[in-house]
Order: sequence, then C-alpha cells, then structure tokens
Amino acid sequence: MSFNILIIGQKGRLTHEAALFAATLRHNAPNWSGRLIVAEPQPGPRWPDDPRIPAGPQRDLLETLGAEITPFENHHFGSYYPNGNKIEGLSALPDGPFLFFDTDTVITGELADIAIDFARPAASMKREGTWPEIELYGPDYNDIWGVLHARRDGRLEDTLDLTWPDNHWRRYLYFNAGWFFGHDPRAFQKAFLDAALMIRDDPPDEIVCQTLDPWLDQAALPLAVHELGGGRPGNKGGIKDELLDGTHSYHYRFLPLMYATAPDHVIDAVAAATAPNPIKKVLKDYEPFKRFLYQPKGAKARALFDRDNLPRKEQAIRNRLKREGLWLR
Repeated sequence: MSFNILIIGQKGRLTHEAALFAATLRHNAPNWSGRLIVAEPQPGPRWPDDPRIPAGPQRDLLETLGAEITPFENHHFGSYYPNGNKIEGLSALPDGPFLFFDTDTVITGELADIAIDFARPAASMKREGTWPEIELYGPDYNDIWGVLHARRDGRLEDTLDLTWPDNHWRRYLYFNAGWFFGHDPRAFQKAFLDAALMIRDDPPDEIVCQTLDPWLDQAALPLAVHELGGGRPGNKGGIKDELLDGTHSYHYRFLPLMYATAPDHVIDAVAAATAPNPIKKVLKDYEPFKRFLYQPKGAKARALFDRDNLPRKEQAIRNRLKREGLWLR
C-alpha cells in the first residue's frame, strides 16, 4: 500500500533537519512511492516571527528531493507550544494513509518493505515515563489515565499491558510522538486535537497539577490512538514492533546522542545518504551537521561509548559529551 509521509519544516533547526530527513529517505527507501509533505506553519498572530522555511539552498534541496512544502495555519498552538505543529500540520496532508515523523529523524531502511495496517493506528514506543508525574498522596496512574480515556469515551481496561504491574508506568498506553500513523488524516487530527484541547482547556481535577509543557502532545496521543481503534505496535497497533525506531528509522533528537548511542547500521545509512556532493554542500552549512557528519566529532563521540553497555540514564551520556566538548544542538 502506498502512503504519504508528513514532517514539519520551519525556519531554523527544522529547516536543516528536514533536508537531512529527505536525503536519508530518498537514499535508503528508493522504492517508497508516496508523497513527502513538509508542513510549513504560516505567519500570523501565533508567531512573533515569520516561521516559514527561507528561500535558499535548504529549501531548494528539499524540492529537488521531491518534498512538497505545504502551508498550514495555526489556530490553536504556535510559538508558545511548537509541538502542536504535529497536530495542526496534519491538515496539510492529502487524503489517504499517512505516517508522521518528527523532523529530527533519519530513515535507515526501505519503507516500501514494511507492512502497515493503517486502520489500526500506533505510535512510537521509544519513550520514558515522563508523564504524568505521580505525587505521593495524589491521583495514581489508574486515576489519571482512567479519567482521561473516559472523557474520550474510552475504557482504561482496554489499553493496559498486563505484563507490567499495577501502577507501573509501562502498564498504561503512553507513546513518544516521534512517529505515528493512521488511515485518515482528517479523523486522526480531530481525535488528536480534541484530546489535546480537552487536556489543556478543560482538564479533569486529577491532572490540574500536572505539567503539560512539553508533554501535552504525548498525553493526548494515546487517547487519539485508542479512540481510533489502535494501540501499541505489535499488539493492537497495525505494525510490527522494532521496525520504526529500529531497522528502518531512527529518532536521533540531537546528533551527538545519535553518534554516541545509535547502532552501526544507522551511522552507515546516514553516511551513505549524506556523502553525495550536492547533499554535502547544503548540509554542511549547518554547524552540527558540519561537525558531526563531515568532521571528526561524530567519530570522537562514537569512540567514547560501548553501544552494548550504555549508561542507563541519558543525562550521563550528555554530561560526558559536554565534558569532551562534543555537545552541539
């Protein structure tokens, strides 16, 4: 089945990351036949500065690589919560099955080879227990997720992973919003937006003390996925686990972390995609790409860590990279 891909592109870091995403997509998934939509927020009252991708070599490269830069308007979010772009940007998609990726992602395998049941939405399981934060005498996970799903006419019992004990965060449906997919972008956007606005504007008492920035999208996404009949990859969600965030894509977030922690196949796939001179000429204009993709910082960061025995906490990895002068963002 053909499907479209959506990423967000706007002025600044995301412009460069979009170019890297497109380069790895075209090189490592040459048989994928869908449309690459780069959703571009437009100037308006929710943006103090023009957020559009500037004219220049990065925009030219995106278009050369077949990206369709498509405008969308921010009606509910904007500069105060840019993560909301992944919700409102769904309006830039044409009808049909879609796969959204955070822009700080690289494609490392042939997407045409992946079997996806788009009628059963799923999202990234590359997450930590970041939300909600449980207070000693406050509502627990059952209380919080139970009332949120009930607000969207869902049943908490239908979302639980019973291999984890009661009140362990992994027992509850929770995703990283780094990728997600669905069959109908209009239906998905409505479910995602309605859940986000309910949490933000009409929260139940159980979450009034919870922090929503930057976690609003990740709090709302499980409600949308469950409402639309999906779930975890490999379970109710229509994709095998460990394909995305595994063999076929990698959500790097920051290049120093990618070089420190990613499997060899990710580094090899990125190196191959970024080697051609027309790609290199554009990507090296961005300092982190220049230093890590084309100069020795990537190899130096990689040499600091054993990928089979990484520190348990990401902060320890960041701290060592910073001590070695290898942290750029």
